[in-house]
Amino acid sequence: MADLVKTTSIGKKGASRPHLWKQMKRMKMLYLLLLLPALNLAVFHYAPLYGVIIAFKDFKPGLGIWDSAWNQFGHFKSMYHDFVFLRALRNTLIISVSRLIVGFTFPIVFALLINEIRAARFKRTVQSISYFPHFMSWVIIAGMVVEVFSPERGIVNYIITLFGGDPINFLSSKLFFIPILLISDAWKEVGWASILYLASISSISPEIYEAAETDGANRFRKMFHITLPALVPVITILFLLRLGHILSGGFDQILNMYSPLVYEVGDIIDTYVFRTGLVEFRMDYSAAVGLFKNVVGITLLVTVNRIVRKYNDYGVW
Repeated sequence: MADLVKTTSIGKKGASRPHLWKQMKRMKMLYLLLLLPALNLAVFHYAPLYGVIIAFKDFKPGLGIWDSAWNQFGHFKSMYHDFVFLRALRNTLIISVSRLIVGFTFPIVFALLINEIRAARFKRTVQSISYFPHFMSWVIIAGMVVEVFSPERGIVNYIITLFGGDPINFLSSKLFFIPILLISDAWKEVGWASILYLASISSISPEIYEAAETDGANRFRKMFHITLPALVPVITILFLLRLGHILSGGFDQILNMYSPLVYEVGDIIDTYVFRTGLVEFRMDYSAAVGLFKNVVGITLLVTVNRIVRKYNDYGVW
């Protein structure tokens, strides 16, 4: 009996390979389409990993990466005595956690509200308008924010002076800089981020809502007892993916909006790496800081994913 099972399993394994090649030949155009993204991933994401070793060396441009001397983790040790790095780490955590709370909850609320609109034309119009800011670069949006909050010509300060107040330089204020970051980021991404939630809501069977209405449920009860539970898998996966970028505080946005006056609250790891590597030309040290950020992100993602998978099946892998 054991020999029969072994023979059968070998036969299945042997038959699977020709079957796989037959499937690949039948779907060759799909595999050709997959070739370009795979090449992009290999060339621009995996090939540059060779340069990571610069973080473990005292890099000398004249010697190159391989011939530069190893530094026995010297850059990683000096990070914990670098006041500017520790300040950037603190700011990154504050801004990233704030962005996670605001930027993660707003799209869910927005999707729930859009789902409650009954006029189809108005619903499509609101969705289209909400998607538009996502396609604008942070250079354009930063220019708009600067104009809106300008002390001389901004509409916000115009309203303040209209009521007898003094103009405020919001983007140079440590008190207002982070709230402006959060508001502008939410305005830019809330519509686009709600697409997945709206797609999940559209997959809910209308019969469930009809049954709830028969039992006397109003709109709020249907929202909290049907719609929100149906969004739990999507919310969990997106939360895990966002958690992996917890030390990415929004480089494009902050680089275009901050100034030395708000470095104390606005300087994050990404902008610190940019200045250290390209302005001060300390590429080995900036590579060590960037590697530290990525290792922390991967560790958080793997740890939280395991915890989530322990209690339900809604993990990333």
